[in-house]
Amino acid sequence: MSQIDPAQVTRIVEAALLAAQQPLSLVQLKGLFPLDEPAPDGSIEAALAQLQAACADRGVELVEVASGWRYQVRREIHPWVARLWTERQTKYSRATLETLALIAYRQPITRGEIEQIRGVTVNSSIIKALEERGWIRVVGHRDVPGKPELLATTREFLDYFGLKRLDELPPLSELKEIGELEPELPLPAIPAAASDTAADSGDAAGSPVPPDSDPDASRDPEPTALPHPGAAPVAAPEHTHEQA
Repeated sequence: MSQIDPAQVTRIVEAALLAAQQPLSLVQLKGLFPLDEPAPDGSIEAALAQLQAACADRGVELVEVASGWRYQVRREIHPWVARLWTERQTKYSRATLETLALIAYRQPITRGEIEQIRGVTVNSSIIKALEERGWIRVVGHRDVPGKPELLATTREFLDYFGLKRLDELPPLSELKEIGELEPELPLPAIPAAASDTAADSGDAAGSPVPPDSDPDASRDPEPTALPHPGAAPVAAPEHTHEQA
């Protein structure tokens, strides 16, 4: 059984990261090497560190997010590179961003608890849009009458915002900075957390809470590719074949 030269490991890891359409985990990178020709112990980790250091003065960077490692455009370069994307980016309404922030910071949380904190009924299209984006999911049910669904964020949410773990979210006191992702839709300060044992009245029919006005959540078209808000992932080149 022979081992691959570490320099070759680095080239393979770099090529795989550039060709992949999503972040690659360490397990996935190790799976590139067959059992009869494995990568030397620690060589993949060393390759990632080498490739990361090599990006110090480049327009792209190698970062680790929740799902693994990926190349992405540096935040300060993003405004220029973004001109390559001709499709209109989705603009999320203030109601959508408030709902997403509450789920991220108070998870797991029910729809009724979100409504109690915001003071308005959450439009079903908001929850549906966040689920379709892959940013939130149902992780269980609150043990109260009606068994309301508990909502939490996903790995895709962390990947999109360039985070490895939830504890990397900025403190609530700095939450206003997230509004820079959608300048015309700033996030307001979030009130104190609702009690986990609070009645889930917003989930029941005939709730007295006024409805949420969120026309953008259901009308805004979905783009074919939504760039990372601060630093877009580097996509692999597309190969096309002309037909005779």
